[in-house]
Amino acid sequence: MSDSDPNKQRKPLRPPTPDRFQMPKLFLVWIFIIGAIMALWYFNPGNVSPPKELKIAEIVELTEAGEVKTGEIRSDTSGGRDWSIINGETHEPQFTNAKGESTAVFTGKGRLTDTNLEKLQSTGLYSERPATTMWAQLASNIIPFIIIIGLLYFLFVRQLRNAGKGALSFGKSKAKMLQRDREKVNFKNVAGCDEAKEEIAEVVDFLKDPKKFQKMGGKIPKGILLVGPPGTGKTLLAKAVAGEAEVPFFSVSGSDFVEMFVGVGASRVRDMFEQGRKNAPCIIFIDEIDAVGRQRGAGLGGGNDEREQTLNSLLVEMDGFDTTEGVIIVAATNRADVLDNALLRPGRFDRQIFVDLPDMVGREQILRVHARKIALSDDVDLAGIARATAGMSGAELANLLNEGALMAARRNKKKVEAIDIEDAREKVLFGRERRRVMDDDEKKMTAYHEAGHALVGALLNDDWLPIHKVTILPRGRALGMAMYVPRKEMLSYHKKRLLNTIASGLAGRIAEELVFDDVSNGAANDIKQVTQTAKHMVCDWGMSPLGPIAYGENQDTVFLGRDITRHESFSQETAKLIDAEVKKIIKEQYQRATDLMTEHRAALDGIAEALLEYETIEGKHVMEIIEHGEIRSPVTSSLPEEEPKAEEPRKEGGKDKEEPEADLGNAGSPAPSPA
Repeated sequence: MSDSDPNKQRKPLRPPTPDRFQMPKLFLVWIFIIGAIMALWYFNPGNVSPPKELKIAEIVELTEAGEVKTGEIRSDTSGGRDWSIINGETHEPQFTNAKGESTAVFTGKGRLTDTNLEKLQSTGLYSERPATTMWAQLASNIIPFIIIIGLLYFLFVRQLRNAGKGALSFGKSKAKMLQRDREKVNFKNVAGCDEAKEEIAEVVDFLKDPKKFQKMGGKIPKGILLVGPPGTGKTLLAKAVAGEAEVPFFSVSGSDFVEMFVGVGASRVRDMFEQGRKNAPCIIFIDEIDAVGRQRGAGLGGGNDEREQTLNSLLVEMDGFDTTEGVIIVAATNRADVLDNALLRPGRFDRQIFVDLPDMVGREQILRVHARKIALSDDVDLAGIARATAGMSGAELANLLNEGALMAARRNKKKVEAIDIEDAREKVLFGRERRRVMDDDEKKMTAYHEAGHALVGALLNDDWLPIHKVTILPRGRALGMAMYVPRKEMLSYHKKRLLNTIASGLAGRIAEELVFDDVSNGAANDIKQVTQTAKHMVCDWGMSPLGPIAYGENQDTVFLGRDITRHESFSQETAKLIDAEVKKIIKEQYQRATDLMTEHRAALDGIAEALLEYETIEGKHVMEIIEHGEIRSPVTSSLPEEEPKAEEPRKEGGKDKEEPEADLGNAGSPAPSPA
């Protein structure tokens, strides 16, 4: 049998023999210490004054003289009074004990005759106690020892024996082994990342047949780094590799290595690799490795010493084992740019697999995987849902179907219908509808604001981003919303489409000014998004007369893990030119949207009146108003499912009137996120 035989290497290792004999020795030491303490306490009464020893006859005389205050009679044999112990106390101290102290307590031992017993009992001062047997005395002396020894056993011996699991195991790894029988995951459970599966599939082949690669002289990568946005399935992909190869899978988070005690993280790293060698072939998965693998020597004060020591130990351990052992390190992060260069060099994490957001085909595959456990109606079109969820990750798609199932259950349905999925999509992307008490003037201004967005968006946007729905029902922090659903994947941003986006984003403010000759703070988020898009066009994408020059590479927030200072790559004169170009773009699109809205003023009024009447209209209704001047298709009334509770009138001002427009936000618009 070869050394790489998995059956041979997976046998559990017995604990070392010396540890088995160290435990009883320590146990005996504790027994000796506690026994000595109890013996000193038992045989040394301390400062308690001893009683005066008297004869039985003297005690009887004191009792007859009326000098005894109280006492007790106790026999030392059951069923007889041949030998008794009498304890008592006089009214006043009149004795001198063995220490020479004055005391009122006395005791006496001897044979108590029936006559003396009658004399003592006749006074009513003495109480009788049952006889104390030898077994009772022995139990009263031994039971305290047994209780204390038992407590010591559970508190100390068991902790030391389970040092790998108890509170004293600071340096032990917190990696958890995945139970393959209960949580088996394979490539069938992973969808939407076919390229990543193909690239990582050779790891499965190596774990199944390592000799195939060794004969050719090839070496499998020691470390594989999965990089991608959150929710794209990096952890699920690592579990699928272990499930396909049928090898042990250890999972640990990068934050589990860093503790307040210096050296604990490094010790845990060493213990983790030791566990991997004992269970080889196996996969060790480190999630969020950027928590421990950030660049060393960067930031204020040089970084955290404990984190850097942990990273150094990780680098050394990855160099210390050979891939022939069958231990593969798989790590995941969404911040590969902050990792230390030594961690990414060949021989460590030398292979990076990018797990990107799924495309339309990938989203449909992901939806089909998660739809296996959900009772879907026949009218649910997963391909249509995939087209309407551009930019969503696998985790968000799973949450979308789950929200649809919960919504169908609340509506007492037996299956999830298309309307449930659509309502769940709008809830996830834009927030839940809220019924607020608004006066007529504010409701009218909101209607014209959203009508302006819908009108300009419908006139300028082509088939790639048609308008989906317009509503004046509040969602989230927005009083109203114009929603757009892309019909195809948006992989790049064109200048004309970006300019159209800026114009439609300014249309809400223009409608307020055109109709009411006044403006509100409802366009705060519109202005922010429009300004951000214009700055990207000038500084990052070269879509201005300033030329294809990147002016925004050092404009992001200072990151202490990388740079402590910021260096501008342009002069003050260039900054003025940038501001002028941004302002020029916004002013031109503002005038462009104003001209369109003035030309189609009747359509603007028609859309606003429809919103005031129906509260929510679809994109086809907007196009009918623009083309025919009226709505010709039936409109579904957006009545509340429950009777709304009365609310206080909303206050003017503040963030509650900001409107995150759908055409610039989550509905698949071309507006980019901050660079």
